[in-house]
Amino acid sequence: MPIGMNLLLWTPAVTEAHFPLLESLKTCGYDGVEIPLFELDLPTLRRVSSELDRLELRRTGVTVATHVANPISPDARLRRAAVEQLRRHLDACAEAGIELLCGPFHSTLGALSGRGRTAEEWSWCVETLREAALHAAEVGVALSVEPLNRFEVYFLNTIADAARLSLEINVPGFGCLYDTFHANIEEFDIASSLREALPQVNHVHISENHRGTPGSGHVHWETTFRELREGGYDGWLTIEAFGRAIPEVAAATCIWRDLFDSPEQLCRDGLAFIHRMLGR
Repeated sequence: MPIGMNLLLWTPAVTEAHFPLLESLKTCGYDGVEIPLFELDLPTLRRVSSELDRLELRRTGVTVATHVANPISPDARLRRAAVEQLRRHLDACAEAGIELLCGPFHSTLGALSGRGRTAEEWSWCVETLREAALHAAEVGVALSVEPLNRFEVYFLNTIADAARLSLEINVPGFGCLYDTFHANIEEFDIASSLREALPQVNHVHISENHRGTPGSGHVHWETTFRELREGGYDGWLTIEAFGRAIPEVAAATCIWRDLFDSPEQLCRDGLAFIHRMLGR
């Protein structure tokens, strides 16, 4: 299981200014990084990719759906925009050596309807994401759809539903993401929910219940790592943590207090914690 670090702890847009950070993560012992892909800047992404190649750091990417590119919109134009947006991101991933694109790209982030999803919305999502998944397979990039807790989205909240979505889309390379933070809120039983969904899980976010340093809260870590090991999972373990340094990220994740001493401490301690859990 390679271990990565989500760069949203520092920035929503990675540039040359973050090259020292990338080098420090390599020195710390990470296998790769997760790059935010919200607004595409291809020239900058190419330069970042070259630096990651130099450092021999692998990479995944993360993106979201927006209100103007929404796979479950009743407006067919917005569903088409969602397909085209994912195609552009996947093409950029293929060029930049990003092997997997993850995130809640199933529905608009933060858009709550005051109701549960409808069967029609589910059908729209399957249709839209299947088209994107076929393009992902063509360009050689995996897709991993992420369920979020009910306070952030209403469409996809549990790993069982994400696994079902993956099965219905039924395209090689399309799977679902298991995030320990969201699972801590939504799942009845961590062991059984992860075990049953694991055949469709192709990415894991290691995220503490308060979104600070992994291992410093009350996520069911022993259970989580046991199920991953016994189930034969061999994909990424990517730390996802958030702080207050970036106002827009802090606002989106509702981080209003300090959760760790420093990002450097979080990286060191989080990596050491994962190694302990893996028995390395």
